[in-house]
Amino acid sequence: MNLEGKTVLIVGASRGIGLASAELFSKAGANVVINARNESQLMEAEYQLNAGGSAEVLALAADASIEADVKRLIDESISRFGAIDYLVHAAGAGVLKPFGELTSEDLDNLLTANVKTAFNVLQAVLPKMAEKKFGRVVAIPGILGKAPMMQAAAYCAAKYALTGMIKCLAQEYKRFGIRFSLMHFGGVDSNFWDDITMKVQRDKMLSIEAAANAVFFASTQEGEGVMAEVVLMPENHQLV
Repeated sequence: MNLEGKTVLIVGASRGIGLASAELFSKAGANVVINARNESQLMEAEYQLNAGGSAEVLALAADASIEADVKRLIDESISRFGAIDYLVHAAGAGVLKPFGELTSEDLDNLLTANVKTAFNVLQAVLPKMAEKKFGRVVAIPGILGKAPMMQAAAYCAAKYALTGMIKCLAQEYKRFGIRFSLMHFGGVDSNFWDDITMKVQRDKMLSIEAAANAVFFASTQEGEGVMAEVVLMPENHQLV
């Protein structure tokens, strides 16, 4: 896959699936804009990607939950590369605990991290893509944006909301040549689990690389087909 001359914006790209996806796009020749809030992690990621990729990588720190930050992010990306052809929204946060222990602050934080960030970025990016009659958008609600789980009531609420928003946008923007893909990954062995007290078998989970390969594959599919929803599960925890 040769993406020379194309530009991808990856929101939530300082580590995990976002960073691994950025590496794949860079090696395919795309211009890559990586975004996250943590500027020090982002700068380190930019250095590593520019050392190992075949195209230019630009790091732009911004908080995607803040509208003004997002406007600056999009304006600087387009000023540098001329357009945003691909968008990967990998930002998010999770809380897993019994419903009775959840707080209203937990719910607010989850909706902000998983839904408001996507809302702000999509409102800024989609009109630009619509002008060009081309765009590829990948969002990562994970399996909890499709199926329920114990101790995930607030997290599922946010991820189901993200899924619903993307499905509506697919209907609204398909006439502009914009395609949307939802990535419903099962457990991925990422930093998400570092602060989770629930007992899990991380060695049985999907690797970050497997998830990133799926993101890249869905993003770059052309022809008459659209990979609208991808469910990728660990072999020991298949959902059919």
